Amino acid sequence: MNNLLKGSLVVGGVAAAGALWRAARPASLRRYEPWERAPYANFPNKVLIVGGGFAGYAAAKRLCGLTKGRDDIGVMVVNRENFMTFWPMATGIISSDMDMKNIAQPLRRNLIRFGASFRWAELECVDLGRRFVVAGGQEIPYDHLVLALGAQPAYFGIPGVEEHSISMSSIADAERIRNRVIQRYEEVTLDPVRASNSKLTFVVIGGGATGVGAASKIWSLVHRTLEPDFPNIDPQRVRIILIDSNKEILRELDPTLRRAARLQFAERRVEVLNEVRAREVTADRVILGDGREIETENVVWTAGGRASVKLEDLGLPYDERKGLTVDACMRVEGHDNVWGIGDCAANVDENGNPVPPNAQAAVQEGEAVAENILASIDGGKRLSPLRYRPVGHLVDVGKGFAVNEVMGVKFSGTLASLVWRGTYLFGLESPQSRTRGAIDWFLDVFSHSTVTEVPDR
Repeated sequence: MNNLLKGSLVVGGVAAAGALWRAARPASLRRYEPWERAPYANFPNKVLIVGGGFAGYAAAKRLCGLTKGRDDIGVMVVNRENFMTFWPMATGIISSDMDMKNIAQPLRRNLIRFGASFRWAELECVDLGRRFVVAGGQEIPYDHLVLALGAQPAYFGIPGVEEHSISMSSIADAERIRNRVIQRYEEVTLDPVRASNSKLTFVVIGGGATGVGAASKIWSLVHRTLEPDFPNIDPQRVRIILIDSNKEILRELDPTLRRAARLQFAERRVEVLNEVRAREVTADRVILGDGREIETENVVWTAGGRASVKLEDLGLPYDERKGLTVDACMRVEGHDNVWGIGDCAANVDENGNPVPPNAQAAVQEGEAVAENILASIDGGKRLSPLRYRPVGHLVDVGKGFAVNEVMGVKFSGTLASLVWRGTYLFGLESPQSRTRGAIDWFLDVFSHSTVTEVPDR
């Protein structure tokens, strides 16, 4: 009865506070008012952005900001999902450090607030001559087309990778990895003595930030969450192996930070194999290029990406990586009104140097292409080449440890982890996600995490 009374008082207090806030807040906050007053098709200059990732979202946000109050430019974003995946935190889903709903940032509400239109649809084709795309069975006209279709995994022709591994390329994949680990523990606990060690061996292929993040989150899931719940499984049987073809993991970082990350993995018994490639992946093992074999039923692939295969059907030029061929101003070769940004384009900076396929580059490309499109629409203004300015790298290694390089300053450890969390928490577009994420992290300090497998339906 006491618990019931306490619960009722808490719920009642929260409800009362919410009612007071709703009554007291200004009318302007009770409802968002988009500045766009006409349907997209009625604008004399229609800018259609296909893709709602970092690049496409940044382009729409910047262009709406530059043209606010104008009635001659309409912006529409078409995306196959109605959310934007916040990739820097996506591996946190594996260990349940972050909830899926905090990583999936809603697109529609924010875009409408900016003044853009949004359609949840899959791109089917582009008619470059008549200037329209077909998405979701509908023709959508454009005057300027921005392609920001993102990337997909590249398997480099390695036998068995696509069939027998989980590619870390979406929120659903992160959940599949978490569920796979839980499934294996449930299988092994039925008969720990006779269960094969391959069920408790987890191999991550690819030593970049995503691979390092995936390996560290699997470690956290295994040793901080599942270990207390499965006392009959010897934690020493668990192997987590990170395979990388480069001389060092996290090759984009300073050598001192690479070593710090490597030492953290060594302390946790996460095995790192460098300068070796996977030659084949089967249902129960990974065969390496040097002939070694690792018995495992759990492989995560993070070793490479390529531009969206959808580009091959559009009749536009692309390079050997299948990325759109664009100039330094991000215009697709041979087309003054078609632009390519993000992971689907082979972008170069003002000096002709390739721009890396990461989130900060995508945001800068999106903002820059918005300015160039506006210059093209207004006429008489010279287009500006992309001036890519890397801010730095922040990589979470798990267990309250990160390795960061920000504006030339290199640091690691707990402080770096706090900076990593604060930076990306602030980077979330949804205020609710920021609040929920901060609360989740705060509670993890004082409570023992639990996870369950929620099967796909």
